[in-house]
Amino acid sequence: MGWFEFALAYAVFFLSHSLPVRPPLRPWLQARLGAFGFTLAYSALSLAVLAWLIGAAGRAPHVPLWDWAPWQAHAPLLVMGPVCLILALSIGRPNPLSFGGARNDLFDPARPGIVRVWRHPLLLALALWAAAHVVPNGDLAHVILFGTFAAFALLGGRLIDRRKRREMGPEWQRMRDRVADAPLLSASPSRGTLLRIAAGGALYGALLWAHPFLFGVSPLS
Repeated sequence: MGWFEFALAYAVFFLSHSLPVRPPLRPWLQARLGAFGFTLAYSALSLAVLAWLIGAAGRAPHVPLWDWAPWQAHAPLLVMGPVCLILALSIGRPNPLSFGGARNDLFDPARPGIVRVWRHPLLLALALWAAAHVVPNGDLAHVILFGTFAAFALLGGRLIDRRKRREMGPEWQRMRDRVADAPLLSASPSRGTLLRIAAGGALYGALLWAHPFLFGVSPLS
């Protein structure tokens, strides 16, 4: 049953991420839930299925691919700090060049924020999270789980670029060039940016505290 549940959770995860955002289902859901309600429901569904998938990987038969060593626990500890910072700087911010942007009409290519560093910051966070968690989880189910996420995140940017280029036309290239010409770092970060950096640190601390309760393993042990 362990492998069956893992395969089933995997199938449900990808279906739950692909079907609700495709026409005609997305317009139908948005008409009944509203744009905010759709985003909230989609996010809750995604998190619930992700939690199930991670749990199913832990319940799958243990097939070791490499031995565990204490140094491997440092990989996610070091990488999750930047991941939390990337999430804090990107979630809820305008980004018409990628997915997940909010209020994209307010996007300023001259002050693109983290988009200046990486066009798809949420995918970057996903790739770093997955790659870091492969290191201390050297069994077959977890390598499949985290390895697939890392590969999806690395390849997903190209797929999004193709779709955005098709939707935006010549404006996509013009906006991309303007973002590339923007300063890499702002000389005077805004109060909102500083608050987001603080939120990223708080998120990192919260994950360290909650990890044993959510996944049964302490990152600090």
